[in-house]
Amino acid sequence: MEKEFSSTVKIRFADCDPIGHLNNVKYLEYMLNAREDHVEQNYGFTYEQYTRETGCTWVTVQNEIAYLKEVRYNSTVEITSKTVFVDDLTAVVELLMKDEKGVVHAVFWLTVIYFNMKTRRAEKMPEQTLQKFAHFLVEIEQTTFKERVAFFRGQNKIK
Repeated sequence: MEKEFSSTVKIRFADCDPIGHLNNVKYLEYMLNAREDHVEQNYGFTYEQYTRETGCTWVTVQNEIAYLKEVRYNSTVEITSKTVFVDDLTAVVELLMKDEKGVVHAVFWLTVIYFNMKTRRAEKMPEQTLQKFAHFLVEIEQTTFKERVAFFRGQNKIK
């Protein structure tokens, strides 16, 4: 069963700076849009639908991103996402932006908490939701973002 999802996107001129590099904030936009698509296509729900049905959603509490290599205008990149940590309250999603050779241009860790919109408080995920996330969990050797970035820097040197 597939646990890491991917999509391919073309980098647009309007998203780049005057020298043709993708603006830093646009990395986040491309990656978050890809994750939203991945959840809908593979988890079987949209965030809007889930919130409407349960009154709960996931709220970002931390973003960590490392820009390893510039992405240029008109290039095509693959964006992958996977859950690398989950407990009854939080989850960490890893998103990668890679080129056609597999070189990682950016690594992004998104930490979210499960949040009740009515009480305006974090709460534990329902068992069914927790099991769905645990089902898609991908174990990685590196336990910190810094270690993960160093791993990809090393991998990029090989490619």
